[in-house]
Amino acid sequence: MMTDVPSAMPPKAAAPRRLRRRKEFLRAAASGLSRQAGPFNLQMAIRDDDPAGAPRFGVTVTKKVAGAVGRNRIRRRLKEALRASGALAACPGRDYVIVARKPALTAPFAELTTQLAEGLARLSRASVAPRPKNPRNRPLAP
Repeated sequence: MMTDVPSAMPPKAAAPRRLRRRKEFLRAAASGLSRQAGPFNLQMAIRDDDPAGAPRFGVTVTKKVAGAVGRNRIRRRLKEALRASGALAACPGRDYVIVARKPALTAPFAELTTQLAEGLARLSRASVAPRPKNPRNRPLAP
């Protein structure tokens, strides 16, 4: 006999869409929109083919960061942090790449989630209002 008892675990949120091809990662890197967010860097590219589609994410960890076990652990931690909170600050029609650095392996998980959310919010604001070419707002010399 089954009873309707609420489970102790909250339901898992759906995993965000992800980048799959190398050219998608390279396009995000070449776009020039990037921000440093603690133990990782965030890169973003605006998609022309689907401007209203759900944001897509990719995680990359180079061999300089750690061995195979460490790289996989970093990748799993960043994907879970993204699933837990980071995708909320992402804008539709954008591709995001998370480039992990060595501190991502030992950083507390709560710190990863907050820095990911803050980094995505900063990067989204930067894409809406790009920085001026002349930061001091002075006329350029002739």
